[in-house]
Amino acid sequence: MLMCLVSFIFALQDGASRILGENYPPLLVVMIRYWVFAIFVFGLVARQPGGLRRAIRTKRPVIQIIRGTLLVLETVIMVEAFVRLGLIETHAVFTVYPLLVAALSGPILGETVGWRRWTAIGIGFSGILVILQPGSGVMRIEALLPFGAAMMFAVYGLLTRLVSRDDPAIVSFFWTGISGAAMITLLGIWHWEWLAPTDWLWMAVLCVCGILSHYLLIRAYELAEAATLQPFAYTQLVWASIIGVLAFGEVLRPNVVIGAAIVVAAGLFTLWRARVRSA
Repeated sequence: MLMCLVSFIFALQDGASRILGENYPPLLVVMIRYWVFAIFVFGLVARQPGGLRRAIRTKRPVIQIIRGTLLVLETVIMVEAFVRLGLIETHAVFTVYPLLVAALSGPILGETVGWRRWTAIGIGFSGILVILQPGSGVMRIEALLPFGAAMMFAVYGLLTRLVSRDDPAIVSFFWTGISGAAMITLLGIWHWEWLAPTDWLWMAVLCVCGILSHYLLIRAYELAEAATLQPFAYTQLVWASIIGVLAFGEVLRPNVVIGAAIVVAAGLFTLWRARVRSA
């Protein structure tokens, strides 16, 4: 239930991001959001055992900084994709990231990927081709945006698993927020402009959704394993599609529905195989 709620809030967050991204540079939107997120991270970490002194001590500072940078850049690219492609098609392509995690787990983590999972990865990518319809005149270069974001998010997730061998979760959480805020400030401060009064309300919605969703996500991971929760994260595609149609007048094309269903089915199979192997 928590994961389904998180997915719904993420979809609302994406809708607010699209509204702001249509009027302001995505770097500016993400920068303000990360400033608020960094304050939330400081407050949450300070209440943990050991406080900030414990959270700042990491055995892999370079990888932690790379993680934070990847996540913030992925967020910027997704906001740009929301504006150019809409919520539906962006999320339909982005759902490929669990398959990218499986494909990249070998070179990054040294894990073995069997033929069944490689087959599922291939089928999943065929679903992306169904969505994009290459050669039909429908495919646009903007479709590379959510795919690139999915690649970044997959590498971010694998690096998170890598640093978890040495650093506890609260340390990684701290470095994600702080390094991300520092990086986006270096990039976004040059695009500074004051938001219109009504847009500050949308920014408040975006920041509140961001904080609430991450807090509930932490609580969900305290109650269940990530592999158990991941299938429910796919409900974000449903919520994003509903918001895209009702709020932004987007069209739910049949090839997008069929392709997304193929990708999600392949992703669920790879998760199931991973659970079988670990069992």
